[in-house]
Amino acid sequence: MTRTVTTPPLFTADRWQADELHEADVPALQRFFEANPLYFRSVNGQDAQPGEARAEFDDQPPPGMPYARKWVLKVVDETGAYAAMAFLLADFLAPRVWHIGLYIVETALHGSGAARTIYQALEDWIARAGGEYIRLGAVVGYPNAERFWTGRGYREVRRRLDVPSGLRRNDLHVYVKPLAGGLLTDYLARVARDNPDAP
Repeated sequence: MTRTVTTPPLFTADRWQADELHEADVPALQRFFEANPLYFRSVNGQDAQPGEARAEFDDQPPPGMPYARKWVLKVVDETGAYAAMAFLLADFLAPRVWHIGLYIVETALHGSGAARTIYQALEDWIARAGGEYIRLGAVVGYPNAERFWTGRGYREVRRRLDVPSGLRRNDLHVYVKPLAGGLLTDYLARVARDNPDAP
């Protein structure tokens, strides 16, 4: 299937380009989830479930956790085949704080450098959009993810314990990366819930 270009991509990364994922893309996202089960097995203790893509597409933060805009991105090659996807929130909890809720790269690309290349293009796009900090949660004891995120410059600011996810309950690193020379102390002044001693 050849990709039909109607608008410029949000960003490019080597041979891939990122576009916003729309309602009509949900079945393709479900197929991508089912073809790349490593994340779901590692984090949820089970394969992607029927309706997983629909749930991700429709997901919203809980009440009391403000944000300006939700993005679900697909990263595809010249044929339209998915290489990665990402779920993002802009101005989450505080202005200029972005949250990565999910970042999955095709399993066949693991170890090739593709995850780093695509991530760097994503980070650069966030910075151009005005992001000053990026936060995310990573499962404690999932070494591939821990190495990946700390290798990209993320630092733990606190842990959340016993968080339900699929068939599992996980402890999570809350990781933050300042952009453009920002400081973690400034971030924690903006986002009080991420302070280590916050309830």
